[in-house]
Amino acid sequence: MSRRRACGLFELQRSSYYYRSHRRDDRALRMRLRELATVRVRFGYRRLHVLLQREGWAVNHKRVYRIYGEENLMVRTKKRRKIASQARTPQGQAQRPNEQWSMDFVHDRMEDGRALRVLTVVDNFSRECLALEADRALSGDRVAATLDRVARGRGYPKSIRVDNGTEFYSQAMDRWAYRHGVELAFIRPGRPSENGYIESFNGRLRDECLNVHLFFGLDDARQKLEAWRMDYNTTRPHRSLGQMTPTEYVATRSGLRSPTAPSAQTANGITRRLQESQFFSP
Repeated sequence: MSRRRACGLFELQRSSYYYRSHRRDDRALRMRLRELATVRVRFGYRRLHVLLQREGWAVNHKRVYRIYGEENLMVRTKKRRKIASQARTPQGQAQRPNEQWSMDFVHDRMEDGRALRVLTVVDNFSRECLALEADRALSGDRVAATLDRVARGRGYPKSIRVDNGTEFYSQAMDRWAYRHGVELAFIRPGRPSENGYIESFNGRLRDECLNVHLFFGLDDARQKLEAWRMDYNTTRPHRSLGQMTPTEYVATRSGLRSPTAPSAQTANGITRRLQESQFFSP
């Protein structure tokens, strides 16, 4: 029986019978997507899609999502308990860099079980991470010294939003704020949502750095935290900034290079240090 007659008996279009798939070869894209997902273990498909576009891949997010699912690269996220929305005093928005900072503490443990405390400082306008100061204990004097070190490169802010920790309302911080004309804006007790910028940043820090790396001492922790901070400021895309990095956002808004932007040699070594540190991940 001829193929034409067979197609007629089955009421099948001959064009459908002769059709051959012309699907594109995704092997190179799959390999690169797996490589990025191996290094950026907490990045979802949308952020990986931005990184691929930066490298010159002409691919849309739907294709990336399909391959992302076929390769089982999905990131598990914890379901957040829903809470009733409550009216509260709106937080003022920073209109330019260095106008308002936020800072807080994050706790973790090193490989030998010793406690690790990290002071986090963020610029609320550009979302830049200005400092990640790690030690077993951090006093008010140490916090003031860290802020002085940051201010030497970019100046002092108008205000810093903080919670009611003892280090922040200590005499050392009170003297520092008065000396430099900085307002310490304390949130209400039990209202961490009033300091939302730093709370969101602390979640990213724990999810993408603290839960990924294993720290074998203070020097190792400081090195890995600094490498992640530079990557966060210069490489990681931010959805709230239109998928730009904080340094790109500052340069776009001001036309100037960000004070925290690394040199070319430092920027080239960020990805290499992140890849090397993956060998020490749990």
